[in-house]
Amino acid sequence: MATVTASNFLPRSSDGNCGATCRIEKKATLTKLRPRIQILAHNGLRALNSVDELHQRTTIKVTRKGSRKGFKNANPRPWGGIICGCGMNLIFVGTEVAPWSKTGGLGDVLGGLPPAMSANGHRVMTVSPRFDQYKDAWDTGVTVQLNVAGRFEKVRFFHCYKRGVDRVFVDHPWFLEKVWGKTGSKLYGPFAGEDFQDNQLRFSLLCQAALEAPRILNLKSSKYFSGPYGEDVIFIANDWHTALLACYLKTMYRPKGRYGNAKVIFCIHNIAYQGRFAFADFSLLNLPDEFKSSFDFIDGYEKPVKGRKINWMKAGILEADKVLTVSPNYAKELVSGVEKGVELDNILRRTGIIGIINGMDVQEWNPLTDKYTCEGGKASSEGSPTSRSWVASG
Repeated sequence: MATVTASNFLPRSSDGNCGATCRIEKKATLTKLRPRIQILAHNGLRALNSVDELHQRTTIKVTRKGSRKGFKNANPRPWGGIICGCGMNLIFVGTEVAPWSKTGGLGDVLGGLPPAMSANGHRVMTVSPRFDQYKDAWDTGVTVQLNVAGRFEKVRFFHCYKRGVDRVFVDHPWFLEKVWGKTGSKLYGPFAGEDFQDNQLRFSLLCQAALEAPRILNLKSSKYFSGPYGEDVIFIANDWHTALLACYLKTMYRPKGRYGNAKVIFCIHNIAYQGRFAFADFSLLNLPDEFKSSFDFIDGYEKPVKGRKINWMKAGILEADKVLTVSPNYAKELVSGVEKGVELDNILRRTGIIGIINGMDVQEWNPLTDKYTCEGGKASSEGSPTSRSWVASG
């Protein structure tokens, strides 16, 4: 959590002539406020933004007018460079994060949404595979051994700090050697329509690494936060590749007293891709048999095998604390029937699903600065702000 203590946020008087009696009264007042201040300081900090600055100027201006009219106790609360708030520790986990890796809208969301959450006062990390030799991501020197399909695999963490977000990349040959130099494609298979045969192992490794990152990475890039994120975190797992995260949290950490207060949100970007595999492959996941029912799935297709299967997305939906998707309309579609819900509509009706409309990263999608919209950086009709926003994609 943050290294800043509660004392940094105690109001400072603008009255330079306060006597002993005044100081005693203020001390008593601060004693009463201290528990609340400590809670705010623990829950999170955020940088002062333009809205806060406008509020500050307006408050001071109005208060000064009030003082001239005879209000004696009109001293404005002084503003510092940071703001106390109910910030959270957010861990976004996904296979794509723009601009480092992207095949569609998933990469855009993990690229643009975390900085927006950071600006709102949250401490934010993303965890994704290191598919390439990213020049701005440095080796942390931190490694961990993870059990994947009964074999221990060593992963290493790379890190960079951009736009208020800790970008963490999981380094392992299953990611780097398959895609090196081809970050824009071939993240999931050798060519379109064909998956890598070891995708279950790759993404099992990613989920386990994501659960380790907040606990073991001692990150100090932020001006306002330093040290490990700790275990009081919210994981936002995105699409089927990260569906095992909630399962591993419950089986590998909770029994040991870890992540007791952590929550997992599962976000569906494209329900057409669910991670369906042969039922016999459940043994590769290192999960106890009581989780079989969450994965158990039967459909009418012969791929990847005919008959009984495991379905990663089904398990992600059932084991998460909350299920989200990319818009209210898409949420309604997913529960409307078998066709739109791609055979998971009954599961979603049981758990419930909330649609939060995707936003737009104005730094990435800005018609005033986008070189593809118009010569000279001027906005054009093709490059209107509403025409290039995040889209639901797999």
